[in-house]
This record gives sequence, C-alpha cells and structure tokens, in this order.
Amino acid sequence: MALEPMLKAAQDRGMKLRTRLVAGFFALVCFGGLVARLWYIQITDHDFYAGRASGQQLRDTVVPAPRGDIVDANGVPLAVNATCWTIRASPREMADEDVEPASRALAPLVGMEYEELYGILSQRSSNDALLLRRADRETVDAVRQLCTENGWEGILLLEDTKRWYPEGDFAASLLGFTNVDNAGMAGLELEYDQQLTGTSGRVLSAKNAWGYDMPTDYDTYIAPVQGNTLQLTIDVNVQHYLENYLSYAVKAYNVSQRAVGIVMEVDTGRVLAIATKPDYDPNEPRVLADEEARALVDSLSGEERAAALQLAQQTQWRNKAVSDLYEPGSVFKLITCAAALDTGAVTPSSTFYCGEAYKVAGIAFHCANHKSHGNQTVAQALANSCNQSFIQIGQRLGVQDFCDYFEAFGLQGATGIDLPAEPKKSEYYTADRMGPVELASCAFGQSSKITPIQMITAVCAVVNGGNLMQPYVVEKITDAAGNVVSTTEPTVRRQVIRPETSALMCEMMEGVVDGGSGKNAYVAGYRVGGKTGTSQKLDSEDEEARIASFVGIAPADDPKIAVLIALDEPHTFANGGGALAAPVAAQVIEETLRYYGVQPQYTPEEQQRLENQVPAVTELPAEAAAAKLQEAGFAARVVGEGDTVRAQYPAVGETLPRGSTVLLYTEENAVRQVTTVPSAAGQTLDEATETLHAAGLNIKAEGAAEMEGAVAVSQSSPAGEQLPQGSLVTVTFYDYTVPADEDVKMD
Repeated sequence: MALEPMLKAAQDRGMKLRTRLVAGFFALVCFGGLVARLWYIQITDHDFYAGRASGQQLRDTVVPAPRGDIVDANGVPLAVNATCWTIRASPREMADEDVEPASRALAPLVGMEYEELYGILSQRSSNDALLLRRADRETVDAVRQLCTENGWEGILLLEDTKRWYPEGDFAASLLGFTNVDNAGMAGLELEYDQQLTGTSGRVLSAKNAWGYDMPTDYDTYIAPVQGNTLQLTIDVNVQHYLENYLSYAVKAYNVSQRAVGIVMEVDTGRVLAIATKPDYDPNEPRVLADEEARALVDSLSGEERAAALQLAQQTQWRNKAVSDLYEPGSVFKLITCAAALDTGAVTPSSTFYCGEAYKVAGIAFHCANHKSHGNQTVAQALANSCNQSFIQIGQRLGVQDFCDYFEAFGLQGATGIDLPAEPKKSEYYTADRMGPVELASCAFGQSSKITPIQMITAVCAVVNGGNLMQPYVVEKITDAAGNVVSTTEPTVRRQVIRPETSALMCEMMEGVVDGGSGKNAYVAGYRVGGKTGTSQKLDSEDEEARIASFVGIAPADDPKIAVLIALDEPHTFANGGGALAAPVAAQVIEETLRYYGVQPQYTPEEQQRLENQVPAVTELPAEAAAAKLQEAGFAARVVGEGDTVRAQYPAVGETLPRGSTVLLYTEENAVRQVTTVPSAAGQTLDEATETLHAAGLNIKAEGAAEMEGAVAVSQSSPAGEQLPQGSLVTVTFYDYTVPADEDVKMD
C-alpha cells in the first residue's frame, strides 16, 4: 500500500515529462516552421513581397521624358517639345460628398459627359484613372482653381510634353509626326524614334494605410532624360525656296497627284531640301490639308466615310519623294547616254537618224508631235530629247550592258536613305526578260519605275565624276548633354562611270538648257545643265495622265547641286517637263546658288540688264542729275521747265535694271505723271520692252527671257492698272511651246 502513492507520483512525473517533451517538440516544430516561413518570405521570396508592399505603400508616377529635338543644318528648330498636362484622378482620395459636384464642374473641362466622369469618380476602390491627355494651360488652370476653391482631393495635374512643329506644314513629309503617346508615326519621327525617345523619370510617393498620400518628405524623384537631338543636312533656307516654288506650281498648273522636289549636294549625297506638296500640318496630322479631299470625305458617311478618310490621311502623310515609284521619262535618257558613252558603244561624234518613225520588231516609235529631227549627234539627240535616237543608242549599248549600268546606278533597289517606307525594289526588266521592244522603251525612260530619290542620286553620279553616293538627311546625333552620339560622313557606294564620261555628260546637259528642251531652266549669270521629262503613266486609267519633270545641275562646269522637280498630273495649257517643271527648277537653282555665295558670271548681254540702285539727284541741276544717272546706268527724262531737280521717281535707293528711265521733276509740287499698264502677254523680250517703255514704264525681265522662243507669260502689274510713270513692271518669260518630249509614242 505504501508503494502505491510512490508509483502514482512516478507516473505523474513521467506524464508531465512526456507532456513537456511533446509540447517542446510541437513548439520546436512551430518555431522551426515560423523561422522557415520567415526565411522564405524575407530571403527566398523577398522580391515578390517587397513588390506587394511597395504597391500598397507607394504611388509610382511616371514622368514622361521629352523627345529629342530635330534641327536643321544651322541649328534652326524644326521639331521641339511644348508643355502640356495629363489630368488623372485618384477616386478613393475624393470625399463621397464631392463626387457629384466635381463631376458636374469638371466634365466639360476634360471633354467628358457628366455621367461618364461620375462613373469614374464613383469607383471608390480605384487609385488611378485617366481623365485627359495633352491638356493646355488654360484647361489645367481652370481645373486647379475649381479643386482649390472647393477643396476637392484626388485630382492630379501632371506636367507632360507634346511634339510641336514651329513651322507648321514646313517639311512635313520629311519630319513626320507623333501620336498621343509621343511615339513616332511617320518620317524622321518614325525612322529615328528610338534615338528621339528619352528615358522616363518617376515620382515615388508614400501612402498611408487608407491609400492617401503622405507628406512630400516621403517622395523620391527620378528625373527624366531627354532623347537625342537630330541635326539634319536640310537647310531651312533651301527648303523654303523649294517649297515656295513647288507650291506655286501645284496651284498654277492644277497638279492633281501632288508634286515632288529634291535638292541634293552632288559630291556628298547630302539632301539639302526635300518636299512633297501639298502635304499637311504635323501639329494636326489627321486634319486633311487638301480642301478638295476634305470636301469629298465630308460628303460621305458611315463606313464609306471612314475608309475614305483613312485613305486620304495615308496619302497626305506619304513621302512621295522616297516612297512612290514613277516613270522617270526622258530624264532617264541621261542614264542611257552615260552608259553608252562609258562603254564606248557610242562616241560624241556618233550620229543617228530620226525620221517619221523608227520600227523595232514591227512596232513603230515616234518622237513627240511626230517631229523628225533628221541626223543628230549624241549631244543633239539629248538636247532634242529624241526618242528614236535613244532607241538606237540603247540598241548599240545592248541588253546586258544596259541592265548592268541600270544596277550600277543604284536603280534596282533602295538607296538606303535614312527615311522610312522606301521600296526595297524598283520595277524593271531583267536581262533575261528584256526583248528588243522592252529595250527600246526602257532606253528613253519608260517601262521602268523608280523613286525620285533614286533618280536624283543616279544623276548626281552622272555629273560628280561618276561616284554613286549614299543619300542621307541626318548629319549628326547628340545627346541631352550635347555629346556627339554619331555623325554621318559622305559614303561612295561605287564608281559607276569614268570621270571623263561624267565631264562630257555635264557639257551635254548644259546644251539641253542652252538650246534644247530645257531652255526654260536658263538662269542669268549661271551655267545650268539639265534634262526634261514628260512620261505617260502607263498604269493609269487616264490615257492623258502625265508626269512633267526636270532635273537640273549647277554650275554645269563644276556641279555643286542637283534639283529634281516632278509634277504628277498637271492640268493646264501644257503637260511637258520643259514647259512646267524646268522653270520651277531654275528658280530653286538661282536662289540656292545665291544663298551659298556662288557668284554669277554674266554675259555681255546679261550685263546690260543688271540692277543698280537709283542715286540721289534732287537739288542738282537737271543736266548734272542726268549725267549722274547715266553713270549709274540709267536714262533720265526731265519733266517741267525748271533748271533744278525738285523730285525724282523712282526714288533714291530703289533698285532698277540698268537702262531704266528715271523721271526728274524740275518744278515745285509737280503732279506725278501716271500711265495705264499695257499687256505684254505673248510678246518677246524686245517687244515687251518696247511696249512698256512706250507707256513710260520700266521693265525687269525674269525667267528664260534670253532664250529663243521665250515670250511673256506673266507680269507683276495687270494690264489696265494705273501706275506712276517710271514704275517697274516685272515680266516673266518662258517658252511654253517647248515640245513635251512625251515618252510613249508607238504604233
């Protein structure tokens, strides 16, 4: 009996020990599990839980980076950034009683209906909602004032940038535009989007347990980095010359399918100007700039309208100079001619006969207007743009050499210019598919389709000594700190023709302007060479559709620039490149050469019409005044019976062509004599000069006034207007009877 309590006590102690052991074991297991879980959370899966915590404790706001600028060769800004704002909302931060009045007041400012904004602000669990992008300062100030006056929380005004093009529709097809996210959509903005796009910054703001922002002491700001800046080969001055004259031609000649112009430095491939007109304003790229196209789209509805609008937008955005294939027409004869001379297939003394027709495999080919040029040398055939002669030149060259030079001049594939949407391949006949008829038509510029940028690049190779250059528009790229990221150097792709051949081609091209189909490209004081083209659009439903083009080089004895003008479907008194495109090229050439300081060298005939400033001769004796005017190259006509000049017209400092007449009034308060402006339309330079002088007016001749066959086509003051005698009337002369050198004439 005495052992029984002892056994029970021992059992109790054993039970307690086991209980402790079990409890200790479970405690160890739990603690170990807790440690393992903490290890997993804090070490193994740290990033996941840190991210979740940050999401609950921090607001991460992106600060958009401004795009890099685009500037011209002189640093003139063409595409920059303008400040705008993004308006966002954090509905959970807005008090319940503020949702309804805030929705009513803010809806019109952010471009929403009340119901739509009320629905957004009523989402009480939402921490972020977009209300408006690219808001202007006026809108933001109005929103800020309402929120401040009413104590509304949860409306965020975030500063942002948007693309701004200071010159509006200037160089639009080159620059392109961006979308609402500031991403490049066309032109350089698209081609160099990665370089132009900067690195966005961030603002990290701490939030409390209820999701509200804590004091700004908890904010972290990471500054954005602006994108790289593009400095172009484009010169705004040359670009202005090109666009102004091209736009005038589009309107004056009713060009229905837009016009293209390119100015290139022949020795380097640098593009000095490039334009397609009409184009658009990249600040509002979706607005149709062409009034006729806009009216047509507005006349439609539904899906038909949407499709027409999209097509019209794509058309106006398209850089026709780079992206569109076209028939070059007789401009291409430069390639055929250079290849034939370079191979020795023909020589400068080779002759060809142009009769009523020239038959190839039973097909009769004619020249424009069925004109027969008779016997011609190569230079004469080029000046006359003779189809029959160039068929014969092509035959002497042969299929294989023709195709080899076509490829060597870079006309089979893309030039590689740093602009988007250049076709990878042209449309042309390969040697195995080219028969005698195809060779005949290709030799004078039909049956092949290339891009304008290919054509002018090839012409530069013709005249620069034979080097095919790589065309480019971006000269240099710099980062936000001004450090140079990359530069583009002129690149010779290959030598195509011998320098001797190139020099001979320059001489022949000058002959085209001096006395051939390109006479309207004449520029006083400068030696200009070129080639006209009037190509039929073989794939057009309109059999009368033509492309009037001209390529010019200057100075012809040492070419510095090449200018290509192409007018797609002009609808006017003529459709030839010599009549329509050559004058445009001449104006661009003259302005560009003067801008670059190329001094004119005038002939004796041109010297007679140079301008000079009218000297001051008032208060001089009439005879002395007349003598002083004569020294300056002017004639004098005395009006009145006095001995001393009291007034003169034109006034001192005005610029007049030499040979002009200045009226000298010798009586006090003499009434200035007036006259009626006569019409000089259709008159030669001599006839127009006589007509205007007879009316007491002076004449300034522009255009191809020195060329045989040139007549007055416009005058600065219309016939019938009353002007003071001695006034200057500017008269423009061209030969619009220049044959259209149409490039498809076969029976």
